[in-house]
Amino acid sequence: MAVYYHEEDLPADVLAPGPVAVDTETMGLVTTRDRLCVVQISDGNGDEHLVRFANGSAYDAPNLKAVLADPARIKLYHYARFDLAAIHHYLGVMAAPVFCTKIASKLVRTYTDRHGLKMLVSELLGEDMSKQQQSSDWGADELSQAQREYAASDVRFLHRMRDILIVRLEREGRLEIAQACFEFLPTRALLDIAGWADKDIFSHE
Repeated sequence: MAVYYHEEDLPADVLAPGPVAVDTETMGLVTTRDRLCVVQISDGNGDEHLVRFANGSAYDAPNLKAVLADPARIKLYHYARFDLAAIHHYLGVMAAPVFCTKIASKLVRTYTDRHGLKMLVSELLGEDMSKQQQSSDWGADELSQAQREYAASDVRFLHRMRDILIVRLEREGRLEIAQACFEFLPTRALLDIAGWADKDIFSHE
């Protein structure tokens, strides 16, 4: 297992075919204000790739965009809504189709209100992950080893968790509704960017 660090784009042909786990690190939680700094990606075979974008980046990244925009590749996220919005706003591609472990967790782990990645990794896989670097400065000119390890860990477990969550969704008869939620997520992300992040347009009010 290795963590590979790249500047401005992913090298060509470093990922195996099939689903890829994806995550992002930004300067904050407001997509249109807080720039995209890092995209993490893994094919689930033991390596993670981090692509860092400098301040003022043009976000060209043709190799990374080709993978993210590939309709034949499922992209695995934990809280896809945020990552889809950041990727679309800065890289200009919709990184779908989607499987979101947070939504899947909320649909099948109804015995708890704890759906964070750390909790899921602990319960489903029996492993521990550190969240100490979650709020660190991702816009720094050089990322620390602790930041790199944290970023890599955010995509390290998603393939295995997806397999477990699919079994649970099927068991509870909720796979179809989960898939419908996943298919709506790109639209939800576009609504967020367009100004409806805090509005429930489906409510009566």
